[in-house]
This record gives sequence, C-alpha cells and structure tokens, in this order.
Amino acid sequence: MSTDTTQPRALLVVDVQPTFCEGGALGVDGGDAVAERVAAFAADHRDGYALVVTTQDWHIAPGAHFSDEPDFVDSWPPHGLAESAEAQLHPALAGLLADVSIKKGQYDAGYSGFDGRDAAGRELGAVLDDAGVHAVDVVGIAESHCVRATALDAVRHGYVTRVLTDLTVPVTPELGAAARAEMQTAGVELLPSAEAVRD
Repeated sequence: MSTDTTQPRALLVVDVQPTFCEGGALGVDGGDAVAERVAAFAADHRDGYALVVTTQDWHIAPGAHFSDEPDFVDSWPPHGLAESAEAQLHPALAGLLADVSIKKGQYDAGYSGFDGRDAAGRELGAVLDDAGVHAVDVVGIAESHCVRATALDAVRHGYVTRVLTDLTVPVTPELGAAARAEMQTAGVELLPSAEAVRD
C-alpha cells in the first residue's frame, strides 16, 4: 500500500523522553537508539514536512494511571513527571526545532498525542488542521503504547497515517506485534523510514 506524498504531511515525534529510555522510570530497551535515529531522520528530511510536532508525557496528577502496585496495563509507576529532567525531550532531539510541542497526561493517562494540548491550548487535531496537514508520519516511544494510540487516533480523525517502523520501539516484541496488527487493521501504513522519504 502506498500513500499520496503530495499531501501536506506532519512528522509526529511521540514521547521521545528520557523517562522512556534506558535508565528512565519506564525505560524501553532501544529507546536511546530510537532517539538518535529520529533525530538523524528529522535533520535529513525536515524540509519534507509541513510541520514537526513533539509530544511529551507531562504528568501532574494523573490519578489511577500511577500506582504503588502497578499492573503495567492500566497503571504504572510514576514517570514523565511535569518539569522533571526525565519529562524533557531526549537530549538527542536538542536540534530538532519542532514547530509545536504538545504536553499530555497532566491529569489523566494521556496515551495519545491527540489527548494533549500545545502552549496555546490547542489540541493536536487543531494544530494539524491549522497547518493544512492531511497526512502524518508517527515515530517515537513506545510503539506498543503511545505511538499506537496516537496513530489510531490520527486515523479516526481522518489523517492518512503512517508509522515509520525503524523509528519506534515497543515495550516487548509481543506487544509490538499486537500493536502493529491493530494499527494495520485500522488503516495505518507501516513502513521503514527509507521507504517514506520523498524523492
């Protein structure tokens, strides 16, 4: 399956934060490497996107999302605490020069980037619509959770949606396989970043 690459497209960089990388509160194996690959891809192909948006878990009081006895399905140890060093963008993204930053999960779980808002209070859908975007490429951490949720919401909102498979990583291989199956069923295109690059 291919997509129309003439449409204004956004790059959605989901939760590439130290809290989800090695040594973080919810570190995912391969997180640091994904951060480096996302940074390199964005640097090389920035002019191919009408908009670059970052999302960050920015938890203040997310209720039952945090637990002292987490089940790692609906509840988790504290992570992505607002204003903490772990909640900032990964240092590899220092040169990203994103157009918009979305903070999510202040008072809820906030898995999807579409649950968050920018500094002006706009939801992600409004940000994309204001920029005339009709298609999105989703990358980041973790493929099985927030990347999945963001991609599924993007399809629901009517955007042509791709996940660049080498620029994300799941919590486990099994959860990654399940997420990819669900995304494909919903109409998300999965492809490596090299195939996504415009000629």
